[in-house]
Amino acid sequence: MAEFIKIYKENPNPKEIRRVVSVLRKGGLVIYPTDTVYGLGCDITNTKALEKIARIKGIKLEKANWSFLCADLSNLSDYVRQIDTATFKILKRALPGPYTFLLPGNNNLPKVFKKKKTVGIRVPDNAIAKALVEELGNPIVSTSIHDEDEMLEYTTDPSLIYEKWENLVDIVIDGGYGDNVASTVIDLSGDEPEIIREGKGSIDIL
Repeated sequence: MAEFIKIYKENPNPKEIRRVVSVLRKGGLVIYPTDTVYGLGCDITNTKALEKIARIKGIKLEKANWSFLCADLSNLSDYVRQIDTATFKILKRALPGPYTFLLPGNNNLPKVFKKKKTVGIRVPDNAIAKALVEELGNPIVSTSIHDEDEMLEYTTDPSLIYEKWENLVDIVIDGGYGDNVASTVIDLSGDEPEIIREGKGSIDIL
């Protein structure tokens, strides 16, 4: 049975953040708020936790297209190949914000992601998500939690999310109502930026 923890996004309580991160470090799964929809995540370095998320999502881990949640752009070189000035300028303009950028991965990627040509990088404008990543010290692998109700697509109420997920994850964070529009996905791995999905983030940043 998952814990249901209230954390205020205006001023996340460091004690509660540490409590959540200690669960992540032990391979736990956490549902948390972002600046778009609620996400399901785990520690990027924990293969067992990654496998658990893959099982829940009903996909093979090697095929998973999840994003890496970073606190800021300083983590980029850990997992992304050298990027040019034009690309970096787009990232600086857009982040933190409701975007996922596909960038060419490098050799430091965790073993399960080694064959991936690109990785999705997310720096959400949400103090809870940022505090979690900073306390953990490395990215959280993240995937959005779809609703089975096609009309809704994403559940925004944390208590309803908890009802649905309490037996699948270790913690559900109540960070207030979420959004029901996912991030805008932009591929920056080629010669020209390519919009893969138009979501909450405006494409005027390109």
